[in-house]
Amino acid sequence: MATKLVDLVYWRNLRKTGVVFTGLVIGLASLFQLSAITVLSHILLGIMCLTFPLRLYYKLLELLRWNPGVHPFQSYLDYDSSLTDKETVMVVEEVVLLIAFAVTEIKRLLFIDSLVDSIKFAVLLYLLTYVGVQINGLTLVIAAVIAVFSFPLLYKKQQVRIRRLVRAIRAFVKKIRNMCLSLYASVRPSEAPEPAPKPALAAAPKQKAKSK
Repeated sequence: MATKLVDLVYWRNLRKTGVVFTGLVIGLASLFQLSAITVLSHILLGIMCLTFPLRLYYKLLELLRWNPGVHPFQSYLDYDSSLTDKETVMVVEEVVLLIAFAVTEIKRLLFIDSLVDSIKFAVLLYLLTYVGVQINGLTLVIAAVIAVFSFPLLYKKQQVRIRRLVRAIRAFVKKIRNMCLSLYASVRPSEAPEPAPKPALAAAPKQKAKSK
């Protein structure tokens, strides 16, 4: 499954990736005007409008004895998409681990286990409130789909330029950081010197004075 997803993202099969990408974008864009049930029903009906006439055509050829009874979608019917017991256990374990990790992280952030991480999370939530006012979640999903199918291919073709740009940005950020640290070090008040220890009083002269 992971290999198939990588092949789709990197456009190694242009026809398959084009169909998947176009279908996802059109299907998600249709949700702006129609409900999810309506969109799903229309997609399935569109697929059946293609498969049903083709199946009837092959059936007609079989009746005319021009076809030895080959099903046009036999390869899809023979494809075994079921999971074995071991694979099912592995999938369930991965899902449970992901849910447990998400719940643990949310509890850690909400109940201030780390002050810095909780502040970052609060700032992120505050920014998301403004994002939610401007655009809805469906727009973000469409943008994410376009980004997933665009950025890997762009990085693969412009890898040298992108790495050069990333190095320049890192050097600029490091320069700004060092400048801020040096400025803070020059402005920071110097620590007060520790008081010198008092000299110990000599006890020998006192003892001589008493003896006299």
